[in-house]
Amino acid sequence: MAERALHRIPARPADTGYVAGVIMVAMAGVCWSLIPLGIRLIESGTVWQVLFYRSLGMLPMIFLLMAWRSGGRPFKLILDAGVPGVTGGLALVMAYAGGIGAIQLTSVANAAFLFATSPFIAALLSFLLLGESVRKATWVAMLIGVAAIGFMVADSFTTGNWTGDAIALMSAFGFALFTVTLRWGRAGDMLPVIFLGGVFALELSGIVLWGTGQGFGLPVKEIAIALFLGFVALGLGMVLYTFGSRVVPGAELALLAMTEVVLGPIWVWLLLGETAKTATLIGGAILMAAIAFNAMSGLRRKPPPLTF
Repeated sequence: MAERALHRIPARPADTGYVAGVIMVAMAGVCWSLIPLGIRLIESGTVWQVLFYRSLGMLPMIFLLMAWRSGGRPFKLILDAGVPGVTGGLALVMAYAGGIGAIQLTSVANAAFLFATSPFIAALLSFLLLGESVRKATWVAMLIGVAAIGFMVADSFTTGNWTGDAIALMSAFGFALFTVTLRWGRAGDMLPVIFLGGVFALELSGIVLWGTGQGFGLPVKEIAIALFLGFVALGLGMVLYTFGSRVVPGAELALLAMTEVVLGPIWVWLLLGETAKTATLIGGAILMAAIAFNAMSGLRRKPPPLTF
């Protein structure tokens, strides 16, 4: 009895760390789910204006976390990211800009479900670019997902709202490419790449706003919303996900990430009265089932202790 009890004691921190990790990843999804609502509340801002102020809000949060984790040497982390880090940062610009544009042009439900295709696109890109194997279950899930997307997009074509859906898929591609660059560079820490993505997004949006004459002027309320989206919804969400993903297996991450996809449309429905079309709900349900099937087929729980 004593020996068995002694063997159980070291396992408790790991279990505690796993639970904490699950909570962090789930809360990250809650933070991210607020982004569509915030963008809906910004009525006069263009894609580039929202991207500029949101990036401005996100960068301090990510930089402070990098400084803390690196012992006061955040710039070393950025330099260590190298070419894969720069590539991943540029991919995030596509994801960020596409995400804002999609929400402005199509329903939040459509955009959220199409954003959720990112893991499938990442698996395909890893297979094509890195030569990584793809599980049979993932191939099956991808085919189901393609059918679900086709069902959703076909309805958008009939109503003439296909542009927003196309941009949502472009955003999902950007996030998928970001994921692949992390694997390509064997990045142990995604934060420097996220920081680079924020810097590139800030610079590019600033150049576009200045060059096109759109300017930086927005109502104070809308600037505040965009800064909140950057610092809390995106920045804090990334921080929580970074810590939580260290102890939660990848298959479970995909399941927990559904909190973002589900909650995003719910917030705009509850607070703004925005509803989703039947085709969107059916296609989205099929897509979520495919993601859940893929995640559960690879489910394994061997979490290491959570360390900060």
